[in-house]
Amino acid sequence: MEEIYQTQIRKSVELLFSYLAERATTEEVDRMRRAYELAYEAHKEQKRKSGEPFIMHPIAVASIVARELELGDNPVISAFLHDVVEDTDYTVDDIRERFGDDVAFLVDTVTKRKKDSYEHSKQVDNYRQMLESVHYDIRALLIKLADRLHNMRTLDSMRADKQMKIAGETDYFYAPLANRLGLYQIKTELENLSFRYRCPRDYADVERLLSQERTSDRPRLERFTAKISEILEAAGIEARTEIRYRKPYSIWRKMQSKGCDIKHVDGKHYIRIIYPNVVESSEKATSLLIYSALTDHFKEKPGSVANYIDAPKENGYQSFHVKLLSEQGVWEEVHISSERMVRNSRLGCAAERTEDNVIAWLEKFKSVLQDVAEDNHDMEFMDGVTLSFYNDDIMVFTPKGRGVILPKGATALDFAFEIHSRVGAQAVYARINGKLSSLRTVLHRGDCVEIGTAEDAKPEPEWMEHVSTYRAKRYLRGYFANTPRLEYERCERCSPLPGDEVIGFKAADGTITLHKRDCPHAIRLASQHGDSILSVNFPENESFLYPVRIRIKGIDRYHLMSDLIDCITDKLHLTMSSLATENIDRIAICNIDFSVHSLHELQQAMDSIARIDGIDEVTRLSHS
Repeated sequence: MEEIYQTQIRKSVELLFSYLAERATTEEVDRMRRAYELAYEAHKEQKRKSGEPFIMHPIAVASIVARELELGDNPVISAFLHDVVEDTDYTVDDIRERFGDDVAFLVDTVTKRKKDSYEHSKQVDNYRQMLESVHYDIRALLIKLADRLHNMRTLDSMRADKQMKIAGETDYFYAPLANRLGLYQIKTELENLSFRYRCPRDYADVERLLSQERTSDRPRLERFTAKISEILEAAGIEARTEIRYRKPYSIWRKMQSKGCDIKHVDGKHYIRIIYPNVVESSEKATSLLIYSALTDHFKEKPGSVANYIDAPKENGYQSFHVKLLSEQGVWEEVHISSERMVRNSRLGCAAERTEDNVIAWLEKFKSVLQDVAEDNHDMEFMDGVTLSFYNDDIMVFTPKGRGVILPKGATALDFAFEIHSRVGAQAVYARINGKLSSLRTVLHRGDCVEIGTAEDAKPEPEWMEHVSTYRAKRYLRGYFANTPRLEYERCERCSPLPGDEVIGFKAADGTITLHKRDCPHAIRLASQHGDSILSVNFPENESFLYPVRIRIKGIDRYHLMSDLIDCITDKLHLTMSSLATENIDRIAICNIDFSVHSLHELQQAMDSIARIDGIDEVTRLSHS
């Protein structure tokens, strides 16, 4: 067996260095070969769980770095050496002496810190260590992703519990990281390998059904793509077509979210039209030319166009999407892309390593981590990072045309916090495409959003249920943690206010609930649980407002409602949350909801309203 392994090693190394020789200088190839030789020597006594020589892993990782990520000599050298410091007696200084500071930095960054046993918090430290490297160089993350990808490709040899641990880490952290870096193919492969090991039966079922569908769809799709090629050729447009099926994990996730079987999942495949590279400024024109030629023949589904050329996804993805009705009567998803766009969707941040491009990627990535880097709680740190990485993005715009990237499902409130925390904290309403809207409104791609604020506005507790971005969640969590908490709970039936005559009842869990002394529920509790009665002090607190409802009856007249609203808002400076009126035989009845600090403030308001001409009766109601 050892002889077979050695043959495999020689073959893998020869193929890799043959590839490297075509794209690197003689000096660079020599350095990379010396790195391989050091790795071979360092790991020569070590075996993987599968029984194969350990050196096969560094060779595979270096191959991914070189072939699939197309990185340069130092990352390839670091890939060969990425486990040497962690698993052998060699040190980072040894690496620095032989290969320089750059390689030493990369190896050090991907080396886990020594620990006695695996702990989750230590794993979070490893994540944090990796992410901090982005402040200096994103290549370390790419090497780590290559390392994880090969580990996932060879996970068969591990115990089931170890498979679950590694697959869980991959789905939680590494696949979203690849997505954020624009490495679509690596992200997709990591997701599917994780799915395969976490849920093998579900994976096998989806894979089998997809295979059946590929077979049944093939004749129809080949006719459709042949027609596309015919149309483009007649128009003098050079392009090729591909039929691309989405992977089992993507299909399974749609099945889960929609609660449907595979037959009712949309978008299991798409047609990709790829044209040769043109001047980048002409890509949009070329895509539109193809779009125009196709829609002259095929009917376009209204609202199906998605222009990711003008507005790329946050991970850099660009293409022009549209759905066309085939001659077989099926809506087909079509992606129009240049060769450059296809390459970039595979290589992401590694695609165009110009200085400006790298700087732009680093700045973009660091902005994601900025809000979470100071978080002292490990799980909050990781939740914030992964929430930021998972970006099924939409782009919305400010009235001045500034694009803002938000996760799919984000609300106008998320948008407000993305603009600035102060805008979010003082937000009152939104205008979406010119239409007055609630802050809780879910945004859609291309919306133009304006946020209305007020100096005296404050975040409301229910806002936590209507935000999805980490920036908004973190601000609100901190705000409410620093807001004084009410010592008691209030009875929902009688809704006591500071200044009311109140009594408390202590529950078995220690919770104290306040009731007005004339509350029927309190009277019943007193007769049954007299021992739980407490004397309580319920003072006014400027930090707390309590919702109240009053009913007003009066003789209807011209400007009665106007005078009533002026009194409440301008004179009393109270904010109404609801106003409902009815008029019966010229008797006006009006229910108004607003908030006050105390019974005294409510009574002042009621007295002022009662003095309005025509008002006959002002009554406090139960707010329910």
